[in-house]
Amino acid sequence: MTTTPPPEQALSDIGLYGLAVMGQNFALNMASHGFSVSVCNRSPGKVDATVERAKEEGDLPLVGYKEPKEFIESLAKPRKVVLLVQAGAAVDATIATLSEFMEEGDILVDCGNEWFPNSQRRAKELEPKKIMFVGMGISGGEEGARNGPSLMPGGPKEAFDALAPIITKCAAQVNDGPCTTYLGSIGSGNYVKMVHNGVEYGDMQLIAEVYDVLKHVAGMDNDELAATFGDWNTGELQSFLIEITAVIFSRKDDLTDSGHVVDKILDKTGMKGTGRWTIQEAAERSTAAPTMAAALDARYISGRKAERVEAAKTLTGPTDIPKVSKEQLVEDIKAALYCSKICSYAQGMNLIKSASNHFEWGVDLGECARIWKGGCIIRAAFLDDIKRAYVRDPELDNLLVDPDFTAQILERQASWRRVVTLCVASGIAAPAMTASLSYFDSYRRARLPANLVQAQRDFFGAHTYERVDKEGTFHCLWDDTHKDIGDVTGRIAGEL
Repeated sequence: MTTTPPPEQALSDIGLYGLAVMGQNFALNMASHGFSVSVCNRSPGKVDATVERAKEEGDLPLVGYKEPKEFIESLAKPRKVVLLVQAGAAVDATIATLSEFMEEGDILVDCGNEWFPNSQRRAKELEPKKIMFVGMGISGGEEGARNGPSLMPGGPKEAFDALAPIITKCAAQVNDGPCTTYLGSIGSGNYVKMVHNGVEYGDMQLIAEVYDVLKHVAGMDNDELAATFGDWNTGELQSFLIEITAVIFSRKDDLTDSGHVVDKILDKTGMKGTGRWTIQEAAERSTAAPTMAAALDARYISGRKAERVEAAKTLTGPTDIPKVSKEQLVEDIKAALYCSKICSYAQGMNLIKSASNHFEWGVDLGECARIWKGGCIIRAAFLDDIKRAYVRDPELDNLLVDPDFTAQILERQASWRRVVTLCVASGIAAPAMTASLSYFDSYRRARLPANLVQAQRDFFGAHTYERVDKEGTFHCLWDDTHKDIGDVTGRIAGEL
């Protein structure tokens, strides 16, 4: 193992600190593309394991270090250091350790699933040392990290330009380029990755709801489900999640040699927080995200397993499942899933747009769609359509009003409505699909019942209202308890 700095000509192109699954695989990815990589980790054993694996996978140009100082000194200037450690306090501790040995112009890149204000804070804290900080989302799991992930960087443009020769080669490659791009200043990369994960929550929940209907209404067994999802993966629904779902349904149980693995898995979903952040941010930005919120709520309810088991003993629902044509139901569900996905992605794109405008990031939504086409968990064929929509109109208010998506939804909406109606009649919860349809129905209506809500607010809180027939702000003295206190404009101070 190297313990002293290598000679000048042998300095590494880039360093990676943090050698858990993602870190080890991303280090090997960079090395396999011909870049010389230095690696380091708090646990020395992982350094040894990574070096050994680099030898086994073709004697890749990767060198291990067990001391932070030697690790930093092994890098060519300006030093480029990627961090893949657990988000939160561990990142702060690692930055404190490594930055001690770094200099003006060096670059630190945090690739963890981090809350974007933390990246903004860290960038400011590093300013006195003139170390550039980049928050770069990475998606694709273990396989993506090794063979080509989607990379979502945000930080100083100078830092991105220095990193670009490396990350553009190591990212997933699709027909229109590498799955990475400059998203904007610090925070933008973490934000786009956060929304990516929120969309991922929505996609997974929608697929789970489809599974529920096909299993309990259409009566499909796992082999039929595998065939159906396999067929869907050849058309408009083609995506990584549809692809792996087909594989999941076909997998026999490897522990008991009886039945399928999926039927043995406890119905209790885990999570690491990024979906919650997405919904918190949607509220902060006053941007509707009902599909993703429904998916998050579904995970919360799934976690109440013991309560649900007890509730199932007394809380009953419909017992007569409507008779439907299995062939028609499969076609309807396919259409309903597609429409619901469009709504979920529309919500995610609008959330990014809102934050980008607020923070002046200048995020290109078409590029967001493009870099999600490969490597990442939500990669899907229809991201090409989303990209084209934003190329046609970069200021598009909503994907739903893009002419192509409008036509696709209107063509399928009858199927979508039949499926949601069937779920209600059958007592099958479909929160994400129902939320998507409600989002569509709310957005397409020129007038909503919000006038009544505003009237109620004015009644109990004198919050005022606007009128459809006059300009200005008004307050009604609804009954004898209401008194005129003069100018109404001060009543709405603090309104969001």
